[in-house]
Amino acid sequence: MKVLLINGSPHEKGCTFTALSEVEKVLKAAGVETQWVWIGKQPVAGCTACLSCRKTGRCIVDDPVNSIIDRLDEIDGLVVGSPVYYAGAAGQLCAFLDRLFYTASSKMAGKLGAAVVSCRRGGATAAFDRLNKYFTICNMTVIGSQYWNQVHGNNPEEVKQDLEGMQTMRTLGQNIVYQLQNRAAGEQAGVKRPEYEPSQRTNFIR
Repeated sequence: MKVLLINGSPHEKGCTFTALSEVEKVLKAAGVETQWVWIGKQPVAGCTACLSCRKTGRCIVDDPVNSIIDRLDEIDGLVVGSPVYYAGAAGQLCAFLDRLFYTASSKMAGKLGAAVVSCRRGGATAAFDRLNKYFTICNMTVIGSQYWNQVHGNNPEEVKQDLEGMQTMRTLGQNIVYQLQNRAAGEQAGVKRPEYEPSQRTNFIR
């Protein structure tokens, strides 16, 4: 069992990292392998709708999006973390996820998805909602916790003082482990994953 942790903050070891690390502790204690991706401080290209990925299965922009796509077959779940900017997820992370999920939507089906957000005070639930939409459009199972998956603080030390937020991260980790174990047990028992109908794409212009 393997879970990918995506740190969408420009601060590699900041508040978002602190929240994701608390989830990771629970995963690793249960024997779940984890891998990290930090999108970094450099500008991240957005999708230009070139549709090249429909032919190649890879994004035309050569960055970590493609390295994740190459690993998706061995990954069982994704935990995506973001700081909150103006009541939304970080723009560079959304640009990254737009290209990742558009290019690899078929590979996302059946995987677990969880969003984690970090903020000083407000806007966490709006950012949380934005990130969850990536999972719910790709036939993924969204994992929740005892509260919305958020922590509060200006720096890692303050985040660690958010006792409810840190507990929420640990509970999230437990729920991820539980669902991974359920899936493993189901597969051993012969439970098959859904076989979906061909996609029907419509619009409202006649």
